[in-house]
Amino acid sequence: MGSSRRGGRLELRLRLVHRLLALASLLLLASGEVIFEERFEDGWETRWVESDWKRSEGKAGKFKHTAGKYSGDPDDKGIQTTLDARHFAISAKIPEFSNKGRTLVLQYSIKFEQDIECGGGYIKLMSGYVNQKKYSGDTPYSLMFGPDICGTQTKKLHLILSYQGQNYPVKKDLQCETDRLTHVYTFILRPDASYSILVDNRERESGSMYTDWDILPPRKIKEVNAKKPKDWDDREYIEDPDQVKPEGYDSIPREIPDPKDKKPDTWDDDDDGIWKPRRIPNPAYKGQWKRKKIKNPNYKGKWKIPWIDNPEFEDDPDLYVLKPLKYIGIEVWQVKAGSVFDNILICDDPEYAKRAAEETWGANKEAEKEAFEEAEKERKAREDKEAQQAREEGERRRRERGDRHRGRDHYKDRYKRVSSHTVHFRPDLKPWFVELCCSAMTQQGSLG
Repeated sequence: MGSSRRGGRLELRLRLVHRLLALASLLLLASGEVIFEERFEDGWETRWVESDWKRSEGKAGKFKHTAGKYSGDPDDKGIQTTLDARHFAISAKIPEFSNKGRTLVLQYSIKFEQDIECGGGYIKLMSGYVNQKKYSGDTPYSLMFGPDICGTQTKKLHLILSYQGQNYPVKKDLQCETDRLTHVYTFILRPDASYSILVDNRERESGSMYTDWDILPPRKIKEVNAKKPKDWDDREYIEDPDQVKPEGYDSIPREIPDPKDKKPDTWDDDDDGIWKPRRIPNPAYKGQWKRKKIKNPNYKGKWKIPWIDNPEFEDDPDLYVLKPLKYIGIEVWQVKAGSVFDNILICDDPEYAKRAAEETWGANKEAEKEAFEEAEKERKAREDKEAQQAREEGERRRRERGDRHRGRDHYKDRYKRVSSHTVHFRPDLKPWFVELCCSAMTQQGSLG
């Protein structure tokens, strides 16, 4: 009993040591490398400012501090959009940061709890001064990154960079996640203008600003005036020049008489003409003779138009450099609200970003999945109950309508019994008076 308790305490101590070591490693990595990190813990309201944009028109949404309807850790809260069909705008000032000569990492998580139908879930980085109370969709930005969903057609992952005051979207068709669980989106931009996009800590896309954005003219272009050399042999296979057509090949008939066909006993040559067996395909006939194909010893490959240096290309070694970053913001419009933004990070170390994602999203993803599945069960049970109640209410109303119909049928039957007797009323009497008299006579047994 005592040894069991000591073993349990030892295990708890080891777990605590491991957690402290992990935290210490994160803090060590973060030193001088983390520009901004927001996990929306206590005091987050002092760092973020909600904009008044669209508020006077009644079209501004609000952010709620919550982990959402289901989560892996109810204490791990983010900010969630509330109120449907609204514009949402919130921003935070960050320490001024230039990515010149440094790697830029932007990372955050988002959970679309709602059936969003149409709306964005992206993050923006801004340079220069921003009036945060007036932050809007018209506020210039240097980088925009994140998902945008609309119906079944648009499931886009935006990646827009600003260069010399103009916004350039990435040319690739990037797709975002569309389920209702939390996902982590990471954008990494390096000093050589190469980039990577990670979703849930796995690389989804990579490339270069030189090729994947129409910012600078391409380094190389095709030589439009180039022509294939006359001696260029692009035939991969040729006919075997040493092969000779067999003697008598052309005299082989296509069809021959069927050797199994027999002349009928009733056939009369005088009356029916000279009998000939039917003809069948000749198995020895191989069609028109052609030489076999062999590898061409002079084959040079398929000729392609050569690429040459583009005379209009002028390199910019600072192509990747954004204007000094000063603010981060969320500015989206959503038909249905309910998106939870969390764990926002700006740093210059991709490895730290990976560790941070694992410490937050990675630690909670399985528990969140279980919580989501349980919430879905409860939702389905609730909807089934409501549907059953609706069916019962419908059945009750049908019974009530049936009772009313039976009352009318009873009246019709009574009227028929009255009208089956010969009773004469003056034509000038009111219809209601006639009906009243018939009813009274029926009750008294005068009729029927």
